[in-house]
Amino acid sequence: MSDQIIVMNNVCKDFKVLNRHEGLKGSIRDLFSRDYKVVSAVKDVSLSINRGEIIGYLGPNGAGKSTTIKMMTGVLEPTSGEIIVNGTVPYKDRTRNCENIGVVFGQRSQLWWSLPLVESFKLLRDIYLVDKKDYDDMMELYRSLVDIEPILNKPVRQMSLGQRTLSDILAAFLHNPATVFLDEPTIGLDVSMKAKIRELILGLNKEKKTTVILTTHDMGDVDALCKRVVIIDKGEKIYDNDISHLKSYFGSYRTLRLKLADDTWEEMVIDESKTDIMEIITKKQKEQRIKDIELQDISTEEVIKKIYEGGAA
Repeated sequence: MSDQIIVMNNVCKDFKVLNRHEGLKGSIRDLFSRDYKVVSAVKDVSLSINRGEIIGYLGPNGAGKSTTIKMMTGVLEPTSGEIIVNGTVPYKDRTRNCENIGVVFGQRSQLWWSLPLVESFKLLRDIYLVDKKDYDDMMELYRSLVDIEPILNKPVRQMSLGQRTLSDILAAFLHNPATVFLDEPTIGLDVSMKAKIRELILGLNKEKKTTVILTTHDMGDVDALCKRVVIIDKGEKIYDNDISHLKSYFGSYRTLRLKLADDTWEEMVIDESKTDIMEIITKKQKEQRIKDIELQDISTEEVIKKIYEGGAA
């Protein structure tokens, strides 16, 4: 059995967008217009993902992340190119593809709002034809990874945002899918709940060897979960490698933090190959007394930001 669980070869996705006109007459004209333009959301993306990997699939808003994920899940058909997920062409055999994937998309819950969580789990067990032993084993695994007893008999509508997110992730893994897609799983959560969800994802990935595709703007998620990062911008893949290699692009960059006389901190990212840090400190000292200095390696968040800005060109 091949280790490659997702393969994309030269995948493109184009959308026809109507060139709209202003005003009431323009709106009426648009009803009969054939004046369209073609927008390329994904351009010639090739990608292979191995079984058991946790991949950070990153990019700015409008980069093509969601379009790519929708093609992987079978929601959209590519305009051209080839895509295989778990040995299936997603858009040609949506039923079989859905049997082998789990999905958490933002705040779109797959749980039944008025039912206790355990009843939602039982319904999903029946929908996915999970036998009793496998279901019981999965529930025991959940108990070993996270304290689910307090929420099992709680209606979903009474849960906090963090509890609902946690429950949705558990539901996505319940039928033991080969691949799980997580879209911004920790958005809006406090630090404690983010840590709990990250530990849960790592635990499930380790125990079940589940491949996880993670889209997020929270670089804490990336640092905690992902060894490999794929970055897409304007529909094109611009980076595909591990995080340490990503940071090596910017090995000469450092984050300089200065605590000033008024106890505020000033922070700047500096390229040491082009700028003398001591000159900056000396210049700043003449403007205002410096009480403390910190020099740190560039963070993943800053690296991603620089790539978005074209810093890795």
